[in-house]
Amino acid sequence: MLKSVLKWQMEKARSVTEGMIAALSTPTEWTHQVHPKANHPLWVVGHLALADNFFLQAAAPNRCQIPDGWNEIFWFGTTPVADPSQYPSPDQVVAYFRERRETLLNVLEFMTDAELQAPMPEGFPFSKSPCLAQVFSHAAFHEGLHSGQFSVAHRSLGHSPLFQPKPAE
Repeated sequence: MLKSVLKWQMEKARSVTEGMIAALSTPTEWTHQVHPKANHPLWVVGHLALADNFFLQAAAPNRCQIPDGWNEIFWFGTTPVADPSQYPSPDQVVAYFRERRETLLNVLEFMTDAELQAPMPEGFPFSKSPCLAQVFSHAAFHEGLHSGQFSVAHRSLGHSPLFQPKPAE
């Protein structure tokens, strides 16, 4: 049961981000900032990919991989810039983003309940979390946080909201 809840959270969060990705078509849309210090869509997607890789450090360290130079442009403490030439192509970033989530979900799929309930590895930044399952839950929460930032850029570019309630009858 726990595994299915974690998988649902991660897939639901990802579907929102994927919906916004589908609306972007130009390099300037990908690096559109609503404020000079705001995270733009390309930074968000690259950052989420690196975050999934980071979560793999706790669950399956042998599955980690980071493209050269990406920590310097997408990780914590970096400042996004609106110049698309400063980044890998959106296609490269999206491919890595999707591959890292697929890998994280694959690791989750093969974990037992006992493994999910095991303590967080010693020295991992979330070591005070109750168990390893928290890594997967945090992946969904973290994506929700950053998809909110992405949403502001998405809407400011004139794209329709992803969720539009039906009018009351």
